[in-house]
Amino acid sequence: MVVLSLLRVNVVLAILFAALTAGLVSGQSLVETIDMLVSGMGGQANTALSYILLGAFAVMIGYSGITGFLVRHLINALKGKKAFLLLTIAGVACLSQNVVPVHIAFIPILIPPLLHLFDRMKLDRRAVATSLTFGLKAPYVMIPAGFGLIFHGIIADEMTLNGMPIGVSQIPLAMLLPGIGMVIGLLIAIFITYRKDRIVNTKLDESSEIAATVEDGFAFSKQHMFTIIAIIAALAVQLLFSSLILGALTGVVIMFALQVVPFKEGDRVVNDGIKMMGMIAFVMLIASGYATILKETGSIDSLVKATTNIVGDSMLFAAVGMLLVGMIITMGIGSSFGTLPILAALFVPLCAAIGFSPLATAALIGTAGAIGDAGSPASDSTLGPTSGLNTDGKHNHIWDTCVPTFLHFNGPLIVFGLLAAMVL
Repeated sequence: MVVLSLLRVNVVLAILFAALTAGLVSGQSLVETIDMLVSGMGGQANTALSYILLGAFAVMIGYSGITGFLVRHLINALKGKKAFLLLTIAGVACLSQNVVPVHIAFIPILIPPLLHLFDRMKLDRRAVATSLTFGLKAPYVMIPAGFGLIFHGIIADEMTLNGMPIGVSQIPLAMLLPGIGMVIGLLIAIFITYRKDRIVNTKLDESSEIAATVEDGFAFSKQHMFTIIAIIAALAVQLLFSSLILGALTGVVIMFALQVVPFKEGDRVVNDGIKMMGMIAFVMLIASGYATILKETGSIDSLVKATTNIVGDSMLFAAVGMLLVGMIITMGIGSSFGTLPILAALFVPLCAAIGFSPLATAALIGTAGAIGDAGSPASDSTLGPTSGLNTDGKHNHIWDTCVPTFLHFNGPLIVFGLLAAMVL
């Protein structure tokens, strides 16, 4: 999957070929492998539908013109302040994990309107992708609130289930050093790697309403007020019912009901929304089927057992081996949360036998689960940023999102995760 993706093979085809290879190598027939793939695709059906509806809602918000109004003011306020803008984007993304736990739902609403601003500022979109991925990952790694509480709870529950009791309140201490590593990776990306100007093709197409809006300028109108009401209502419903689908659907209905978007534009809006997010949604479906094949064939168990045989009783080599295995597994599955139960069941006995403390074991499991999420072509931590940054077709998922986030976060996670395992 990784090799095909780096060769610019479409990510759907890369995951599909990787899934078929995994099934065939494990002894399954081609038909059995495809059946297993299809049966596993339902695991992300809810997420896929959420993405489609969020795409339609984002297009509606753009149609209202409020995004152009926002960009017109931001251009003046943030001119020449690239680092500040990137840190602000990272901060907003962090809030999406804890304070307002909407995960990637904010990206197709916030980022597309800012693309023209990025181009005007000659801002490297790889830095934006890195900032977004940081905000989607670092909070749940370090902070026990929102998605972080779920992440920490899974670590504690799975460790306890596998014979090494630990309290949820202890997990933040175990994950502090890996989180600091991610902060360092973000600062390197913003202030060193992607500091220089990057000029992209600024030729406008029919869908680039934002640029025209910015140039023309306009006053705040009732349509903008109705749009804000729709956004707040969508967020409230999502938080109340814990459903992205209901939240996005609420926003879409309100935009139609208040005539922000005329009914006659319904087909175009939905089609544009599918165009924006449909690819991402389908990648999530295929990735879910791929993860099912990896789990059901027992290949992950075999990988971990082979690694434990190689590292022997050395704590240092064992820690390095577990972190690298976690990276491989998470890159394939594309989910830190989905990887934790697998890793805990296999790593806890090994850690207990070698002599790692519960805190060090928690650091290894949590870090191994987080490594690979950044940089995985199938992860929503990379698919989300790409969905917003590639709205105008000027951002490559693999080379502009996956490779930069892999380099800036997985390296520091390995170094600081290893340090946490050795000192705790």
